[in-house]
Amino acid sequence: MKVDILAIGVHPDDVELSCSGTLLRHMDQGKTVGLLDLTRGELGTRGTAEIRDQEAADAAELLGASFRKNLEMEDGFFAYNPENIKKIIAIIREHQPEIILCNAVDDRHPDHGRAAKLTADACFYSGLVKIPTYDAEGNPHERWRPKAVYHYIQDFNLKPDFVVDISEYMERKLDLVKAFRSQFYVPDAKEYEQELSSPISSKSFMDFLKAKAATYGRPAGFDFGEGFTVPRTPGIQDLFQLS
Repeated sequence: MKVDILAIGVHPDDVELSCSGTLLRHMDQGKTVGLLDLTRGELGTRGTAEIRDQEAADAAELLGASFRKNLEMEDGFFAYNPENIKKIIAIIREHQPEIILCNAVDDRHPDHGRAAKLTADACFYSGLVKIPTYDAEGNPHERWRPKAVYHYIQDFNLKPDFVVDISEYMERKLDLVKAFRSQFYVPDAKEYEQELSSPISSKSFMDFLKAKAATYGRPAGFDFGEGFTVPRTPGIQDLFQLS
């Protein structure tokens, strides 16, 4: 199944927190979206990997994603190595996305920057014919290199290279975040160890998400925005594409 955009996060909920408004906007424009989690988020303070699996599936259904897959790398301790790079390459070649959205290049959580490099390098290597990968039946994949890799911004307030207008999608984005009931402030989620707190489980965190989106949107003239950084200089053929 080919998709237009593949959104990759090292933890389930990275995509929802950081670029789900952008995905919603492009899906409304007719684009197709797939999701890939590198780990099951088993080191999260609250909940379990099994709970996160279900929450991730619920969020993908709510988003309307074409698929959601998990590579089950080790949360916190996944390595930058050929094995993990090839796992990502296989997914890229199978679904042939034009654009990949992935983790922030630098962030508070050390997994984020490491996953950003792992993913970006996999996108490059995916275009090399002498790196073989195979589908479930053992058939070789065709090589494929996405046209662009964009890194979404996470906890650190990095300077964006561009901002996507998510003003119409802010509330739907928050609904997607709240699908991860064990991780965030959902008062009626009594089944999830509410006594264990984390920096993202407080009531104020949702207000922080809105404030951050407003901060990124304001310079571009949007009520709410999501920021991205670009590893290489993008080129355009029409100045009127820029707003």
